[in-house]
Amino acid sequence: MTPPPRFARLVLVTPDGALVGALPALPVATPWWQDVAPVIEAVRAAHGVEITVLRALEIAPNPKSVKVTYLAETPEPVAAAEPWDGELDEQPLRNSYAKLGGPAADLAWAKAILADQGLTPAGSPRQVRTWNLSSLWAIPVVGQTVWLKAIPPFFAHEAPLIAALAGEAVPKLLGQDGGRFLMAELPGQDLYEAEIDQLFAMVDLLVGLQAKWVGREADLFALGLPDWRAPALTAAISQVFERTAPELSTKNRGALTAFIADLPRRFADLAACGLPDTLVHGDFHPGNLRGDGARLALMDWGDSGVGHPLLDSSAFLDRVPAEALDAVRAVWLAHWREAVPGSDPAKALALLAPIAAARQAVIYRGFLDSIEPAEHPYHAADPADWLTRTALLVRAEPRVDSPR
Repeated sequence: MTPPPRFARLVLVTPDGALVGALPALPVATPWWQDVAPVIEAVRAAHGVEITVLRALEIAPNPKSVKVTYLAETPEPVAAAEPWDGELDEQPLRNSYAKLGGPAADLAWAKAILADQGLTPAGSPRQVRTWNLSSLWAIPVVGQTVWLKAIPPFFAHEAPLIAALAGEAVPKLLGQDGGRFLMAELPGQDLYEAEIDQLFAMVDLLVGLQAKWVGREADLFALGLPDWRAPALTAAISQVFERTAPELSTKNRGALTAFIADLPRRFADLAACGLPDTLVHGDFHPGNLRGDGARLALMDWGDSGVGHPLLDSSAFLDRVPAEALDAVRAVWLAHWREAVPGSDPAKALALLAPIAAARQAVIYRGFLDSIEPAEHPYHAADPADWLTRTALLVRAEPRVDSPR
């Protein structure tokens, strides 16, 4: 579902922090709040000035439109700027790239890496996205566009994991420094609208990667990946339910209470299906793959963790066209039956469906606990939404009577 239209209001400061003023709200070409390239283009077209967006100050959604107030740096006076009487505070959870001078520091670091790699700039860097989960810049160099990504501390394992996956169908790292890293261009385009044969290839890619990491959980934990195995995930699901219960209906609270009490039995049945814990991408869907018809690469590993490999199936299968769903699911299960002879991935997939939905609630609760309050609207409804979906899946399952 496409979100409602977006209007962007800009509060402007100079790079040294002096307040310039605010620009009236402008319509923006895309509705996604973190998509700042069209915000920059709208300001350039309307006022002829260049800005760098730092962060969202306020998000005011309603069913018909959303007004997002952004804080942005500008190096020059802006005639259209109006007085602004708001307050710019400090927040302990603020990301470095959302602070004054943060993007400039990231770009300066990237420039030094490019020089070390012998890559010659071929144009100005372009800010693509910024929000509580990442900052992304496209930097043109001779022959390609490289990508500068900065991430919050809870995604700090992304670059080390990509480095550990070197040689596989993942981005190539050009440099890494803490929470920022530089990646070479991947050929092709993002595959949100993938063809059916590409969907099969995506599943092939993921299962092949996961099979190579079976038995190497210690290596993944050493890279900083979170633990989504049965004990840790059971505890996390229970905690997020306790914190979110007041937002849920009585009916859903009842279903989830029974589901959580039954998790030890469900995880035991899941283990009996025979599939081992391994690398989980965590946000596996067609839009996180890029390709040109001949090659595929899997991007955005910030949500990765260690757990059941079929945790990656739900988000992907949700986006598969109805006419291809059975075929894609069958290929996925066949890969795991081949990788683990004697296993029962079909039963595992059924058992895992509500666990996978509840894990999403855990993930979004973690985001909310780790970001500054002004950006809570990005994720505020997600824990309750995913727990509601979990309850629906549980209630839809065939009833299993307890043994007498």
